[in-house]
Amino acid sequence: MPFSKPNRAFTFNGIFFVSMMALAAMFIAGMPVLRGLNISPLMMGVILGMAYGNTLRTSMPDEWAGGINFCSKRILRLAVAFYGFQLTFQEINEVGLIGFLTSVIMLVTTLLIGLGIGSYVFKLDKATAFLTAIGAAVCGAAAVLAAESVIKAKPHQAAVALLTVILFGSVAMFAYPALYAAGWLAFTPMEYGIYTGGTIHEVAHAVAAGNAVGPEAGTTAVIVKMTRVLMLAPLLLIIGIFMVKRIHSTRGAEQYKIPIPWFAFGFIGCVALNSLYIIPVDWVVLINQIDIFLLTMAMTALGMEVSISKLKAMGPAPFYLGFVLLLWLMLGGYGVVYGLSHYL
Repeated sequence: MPFSKPNRAFTFNGIFFVSMMALAAMFIAGMPVLRGLNISPLMMGVILGMAYGNTLRTSMPDEWAGGINFCSKRILRLAVAFYGFQLTFQEINEVGLIGFLTSVIMLVTTLLIGLGIGSYVFKLDKATAFLTAIGAAVCGAAAVLAAESVIKAKPHQAAVALLTVILFGSVAMFAYPALYAAGWLAFTPMEYGIYTGGTIHEVAHAVAAGNAVGPEAGTTAVIVKMTRVLMLAPLLLIIGIFMVKRIHSTRGAEQYKIPIPWFAFGFIGCVALNSLYIIPVDWVVLINQIDIFLLTMAMTALGMEVSISKLKAMGPAPFYLGFVLLLWLMLGGYGVVYGLSHYL
């Protein structure tokens, strides 16, 4: 056991080591050049973790592995729960029916397209196809990490999904403002904000793409994006129920454990608590800063467990899927927002 008396010190050493790597990731991501490109600490964490895991990992004591696993599993669940402090139910109400419907339609269709095309066209395993799809459909890295812990995916499967989020989310972050400036997106600033928040992968990407057009677009983009984030909790519950049925049908009634994602309830609880405005604003800001650090720790630990050779063995198929999903988010999302704005 990681925290048994003989292993406790080694486990804490592993956790401390990951925390130092996460601090380095946050420092690097805060540099002016990278901050201007909206390279988030989470992205930098997985990059540093992979760099270390595929070069110097053998120099780390094997006994520290328990601490790294604790960061990529337990700390991850805690961080996803506290992610709810970035949203309130009042903010969801502000975007109205169009923003909410856009989020729901794009989430469901992106998941179905990702699973269908990923599994049957690009012949990806279902875990990789699902993680790639959920990263594009919901909220990028946080969704991949949360779903990974529910479906029990392997580190390299989660890592390749994270790489598609980083790559294609960054493409969208630069492409959306450019298309709007060129007059190719026939939207008002608010409609553009709904389009951006409803279709871009990461929160950081949506913030950057929205604010590039103006404050109204930026604010709307953030609220719609966080509406998608809120949908992560019920989605995880549905995944848990599906996993129960699938395991039940293949292993029998006595051979499975119900994979209920309790941190999803924690996420909803944090949103509800934040909606009551009983916690001082400064405290909420501090909680969110700590939560970003915890998520960065989880990403860094995940990166340490990823083998580049396993990623290479998967081939380019995950990136083909990521590109298809990007096209759907851009083109399908445009049609959804345009149709809802003009005909609802």
